[in-house]
Amino acid sequence: VQLQASGGGLVQAGGSLRLSCAASGRIFSINDMNWYRQAPGKERELVAIITSGGSTNYADSVKGRFAISRDTARNTFYLQMSSLKPEDTALYYCNVRGQEAWYERVMDYWGKGTQVTVSS
Repeated sequence: VQLQASGGGLVQAGGSLRLSCAASGRIFSINDMNWYRQAPGKERELVAIITSGGSTNYADSVKGRFAISRDTARNTFYLQMSSLKPEDTALYYCNVRGQEAWYERVMDYWGKGTQVTVSS
């Protein structure tokens, strides 16, 4: 499974961005789809989760401002970010848990990060 993230950029505080993550390659199943972020000097943190059933969960710091969604048919998921703050500045990574074949174990797959910078 390969993941390609896109949509990052520079935005002013209060603005919006939409991140996308497309999965390709050998895909038998994809379970949870997640967005993480890592700011300079900080540990990577989980931002948002969407399960195969469509349930979502968010870090407290982004609740009410970010929304995760998925297009199962296209193996693509999104992170709509609104009311952005300078503290949202980070490298954002997409992650999925899935299988490349029915006989293989469930694994974590990661995309390369996409930079989000929010200016004050």
